Formats: sequence, structure tokens, C-alpha cells
Amino acid sequence: MSAEPAHPRYPHLFAPLDLGFCVLRNRVLMGSMHTGLEDHARDFPKLAAYFAERAEGGVGLMVTGGFAPNLRGWLKPFSGTLSMPWHVARHRQVTAAAKSHGARLCLQILHAGRYAYHPLQVAPSALQAPINPFKPRALGAAGVERQIRAFVRTARLAREAGYDGVEVMGSEGYLLNEFTAPRTNRRDDAWGGDAPRRMRFAVEIVRRIREACGPDFILIYRLSMLDLVDGGLAWDEVVLQAKAVEAAGATIINTGIGWHEARVPTIATSVPRAAFVDVTARLKPHVRLPLVATNRINMPDVAEAVLASGAADMVSMARPLLADPHWVAKARDGRADEINTCIACNQACLDHVFANKRASCLVNPRACHESELVYVPAAVRKRVAVVGAGVAGLACATVAAQRGHDVTLFEAADDIGGQFNLARRIPGKEEFDETIRYFRRRLELDHVRARLGASATREMLDGFDDVVLATGVLPRAVTFPGSDDRRVLRYDDVLAGRVTIGPRVAIVGAGGIGFDVAEFLAQHGTIPALDVDAWRREWGVDVDYTEQRGGLRAPEPPPTARAIWLLQRTAGKPGAKLGKTTGWIHRASLTARGVQALGGVQYVRFDDRGLHITVDGAPRTLEVDNVVLCAGQVSNNPLEAPLREAGRSVHVIGGAELAAELDAKRAIAQGSRLGASL
Repeated sequence: MSAEPAHPRYPHLFAPLDLGFCVLRNRVLMGSMHTGLEDHARDFPKLAAYFAERAEGGVGLMVTGGFAPNLRGWLKPFSGTLSMPWHVARHRQVTAAAKSHGARLCLQILHAGRYAYHPLQVAPSALQAPINPFKPRALGAAGVERQIRAFVRTARLAREAGYDGVEVMGSEGYLLNEFTAPRTNRRDDAWGGDAPRRMRFAVEIVRRIREACGPDFILIYRLSMLDLVDGGLAWDEVVLQAKAVEAAGATIINTGIGWHEARVPTIATSVPRAAFVDVTARLKPHVRLPLVATNRINMPDVAEAVLASGAADMVSMARPLLADPHWVAKARDGRADEINTCIACNQACLDHVFANKRASCLVNPRACHESELVYVPAAVRKRVAVVGAGVAGLACATVAAQRGHDVTLFEAADDIGGQFNLARRIPGKEEFDETIRYFRRRLELDHVRARLGASATREMLDGFDDVVLATGVLPRAVTFPGSDDRRVLRYDDVLAGRVTIGPRVAIVGAGGIGFDVAEFLAQHGTIPALDVDAWRREWGVDVDYTEQRGGLRAPEPPPTARAIWLLQRTAGKPGAKLGKTTGWIHRASLTARGVQALGGVQYVRFDDRGLHITVDGAPRTLEVDNVVLCAGQVSNNPLEAPLREAGRSVHVIGGAELAAELDAKRAIAQGSRLGASL
């Protein structure tokens, strides 16, 4: 039987991978992503639907969110666990769903160690994590043995439940990683001390799982190749551990990057694509089994380049398959321009998980809601007008048209995108371009008539069955003496490049827009966007391990383009309301660039001397050339009242309905749900 011909555009990505006892249909691994559906038996049908859609979308190998092997390993109280025989039945729903579409599925075994958010946590040593209020109890020798047996028991149960294998979580600062790193392992016994003893716990788990589950069971080991913390592994210890895990029976080694307490961002949108692939490539000569590269690989050309270079044998993508479950099929079929690309915003995935909410995706609100948000053909075809081509309007228009409605989209500007056209100008948010590209293609495929440069009037909307107003927001005006000076500017004019900015700037408002404008003004013209080497220097990442353990080096922030003051009226630390998993990155970046953030500010006046303010009641003058107003938004919705007065069927969504925050997650979800219900 002749081999399948190579894919014409992505020959490495779509080459099968022979593991000896099974063959993966391509080189895409859907990485582990906790969704919140793992934690309750009642949600397993939804979890099955979630995996079924991605299996149908063509993924070769998938890994579940982390399941604890026992109660001490819980991420939080009552989180996902596979430790008892009666747990097996619920898992069979998930494995059957994946197998019905030809994908292979592994269960991730994750013991949280000192990252567990509960008082039962254990660790190699009684050292409290800086991001956790609970202090762990140090495991005794008998306790270590109990944890090993728990891992093996979970692997056996996973096999019984129909999983093709397991992934043993040995990175990101969880229990196994805590044993391997001197930062957290202060023992001097059989399980700590020198590198072979520190890694013994992980190696013994792999060895015993292989013995228990046999040779035809996929065993992925998630190896921390860059701890990115002081006291992490040295490079020779990474290699030593990889070789030991291979000898113990691992099938695949997956790359783990960074601990949760690290000072370096690893998956946010400001991290360049494939920024950590070099460390995987560095391990390649030392082991024979397949290696998986990971983090910020979100488009087929990036994945193909990684594989073609020989840096890895597979690529792992978690959030990109939240964003588009059919990513693989679209790439395979030559439809990469139709991929709904992950923009690495973290707003609906990680931020939700850390807030104990079900994960989803900003650009794909169906993620983890596949059985609830369903786009079925419309029973009656309607003529629908959508006014406004920001992301709320785009989502509504494309979903409604996909369902069979006749949709016309009106947009006053000459292009689609709305506020995303400003967001994509922020250094580190270039990925937002992809969302606009995706919607532009959706308008074509769904046959939406887009009337650009057309400010809709009430008369123009006559004859439509439903009118959707997605007309967005306008910057909120701020009034103080001198606020009408031509040197006092609106944020949209600044980001659009319609005005010239001096070297000293005060920004009024320290919400998300204020931080974005500060990034724009501080970095503009000083650092190549998404340049990997420049980014590594800025954050102090050393993939060659030339300076210290953990892959760290001294950060080298680039020069700042301007002197910037970031001001807010409310007392306290500016930026406190930014996203939980990304806000610290913005604060750290601006601090490194010398941006001064002040809370408790009252604005007195602006004149030729600068901006006069009081800070906690004390007067101060900032000698600035410009003031940029980022003090929120107001809804731009002039059409609702006249349309309702005329008795029209009107729906208001996005910022046009609520302008308290520029919330793209809410806007896309609201637009999609309305489009699904019309």
C-alpha cells in the first residue's frame, strides 16, 4: 500500500506520526486546557461535545484538562479527579466522543502540589508559593509513595475509561516540577538533594505507569524545559531528566514553559509567536522519542515552519483550538484564511478559570458551550440590517447570515473592525489583525452585503424585518480648565495617528485603554513588534542557559520613547481592574519603561506650564506637552429612539448598549447569541 502524498502546503504538519503501536493522523496535539467542565459529573456531556467538535475538526491527538490523582492533588476543592472506579463511566462519554471522529485522547494527570488552592496541599518541602495563601505540608517517605501509587491508579482508570494514554504533568511549577527544582525541593533523602534524587519522583511515576498500563499506551511527559524562576533547573539537569523519562518508558515529551509565579509572560498576546521553540530544538539531539513544541503557535504557517526546521516532531496548541475547533481541517483543506485565530488575550479562557467560571473564548463564544450555543438554520428567512461593523456587529451579521438570513451590514467608516482597528496598533496586540481578517472572510463566505462608508439613517433601514444597532462608543469627555486646549487629545486620535505627540505626556485614565495608550506611546518606534530576540532581552529569557538556572538572565528593557504619567482619579494602584492573568504583564512592562502611575489624582487645570493636579490632596505640576484623555466611553446610539418610535424591531448590542468598558468578549458573545436567535 503506497504512502499518502505529502500535503502540498503543510507537508510536515500533516505527516502521520508512527508511535510504534499506533499512528497519529497529523502532528497537531491539542494541549491541555482546563475548562471547568471537568469538575462536575453533570457537565461531562458538555465536555464530550467540546472534544467531539475538535476531534471532528481533525486534531490528531488531544489532551484533557488536568485531573487530580487524589484529593491532595486537587487544583481547588472538588475539582476534576479520576481516582475511583465509579468515576470511569462519566469519562467514557468523553473518550467515545473523541474516538467517534478518529482522534486519540489522553487524560492529563495533574497534581497541583503547592499550587493547590486548599489547605490539604502537599509538596516536597514545606515552602509556601508566593501566589497562594496556603502553605503545604512536606511529604514524608510514605506520603511520597502514596502519591506515586495515586498517579498509577489514575493511569489504570484512564485506560479502563477508554483513553489512549495519559499526560503526566511535570512542569509549570506543579508537584512533579516542585520535586525536580532545587527552588522547592530542600530534601536530603532518597527524593531530594542532587539532580538524580530530585527527579526520581517523576521518573518513578513514569516507570510504574508504563509497567501498569503496558507498551501500547501513550505516555506523554510534560517536561519543564524553562522554569523561568530562580532556583529552577540547569540545562544539564533538563537533559538528564529527559533521558531518564525516556528510559523509564515515556512515549512523547511535551515542552513545559514557565512556572505560574514566574516574572516572565509565556502565553499572552505580547509574547511573540513560537518564542520558546528554540529550547525544544536544543533538547532534540539528546533524546530519540518525539518532542512537542508549544506556546504561541497559532497559525499553520508557524506550525509548519517549526516542524520543517526540525525543532520538534509535533506542535501543541490549546487556546487556538478553543478559538477554532476546525483549525486543522481548515489548514488541511487550504482554507487557512478562514481560521478564527487565537489572539492570546486570556480574557475568556484563563481569566475565567481563575475566577472559577467555565472557560470560553473571546473570539469564539461557542467554546465550551457547543451544546448550548448552536447555529441552526433559521425557520423563517428575514431581512436583517446590522448597523456598525465593530466586532459585535460583525459577529451578529455573520452568524445570522450563516443561518440563512439576508443580512446587510452598514458601517460609517471605510473599513470593518471598529475599536479593534485601534487595539491592533498597540505594540503586543498585533494579533488583533487576525480577528479582522477572519471576519472579513466570513462576510464573503456568508454573503453579507457590506455597505462601507455608509452612515445609516432611519429611512435607509426601512424594509428590514430586524435592525441590530452595534454602533459602538465615543470617548467620554473630561472637563477641567484648559481641557479645550488643542494639546489635550482624545485617545482615538492618538492611536489612529491623526495627531502629533510631544516627548512628555500625561494620560488621564488608567483603565485598559489608558494602559494601552501608555504602551503605544512608550514603545512606538523603539522596539520591533513581535521580535523574538528583542522580547527575550526585554524580559530576561535565556533559552541557551548561559547565565543562571531556570533560563533567566537580567532583563534589558528597551529605551522609552517618552516621559509618561498614567493618572487615575480613584485611590490605589492603577491597573487593579485589568485582567487577572495579563494585568501584571502590563504593569511590569510600563514600570520597566519608567512610566509613572499615580492614583488619587484630581485635575486642576492645563496651561503652558503643564497639567496641574493634586495627588491625595497635595498640589503638583506635570510639565507635559500633551494630555491624552482615556477616561472611558459613552454609547453612540442615535438611531434607537427614532426606530422604536416608528415601531421597528430593534436590538442594541455591544458598546451601543453598554459602554462602561470596552468589552470585546461581551460584544462578540452578545452579537453571536443574537445572531443565533433571530
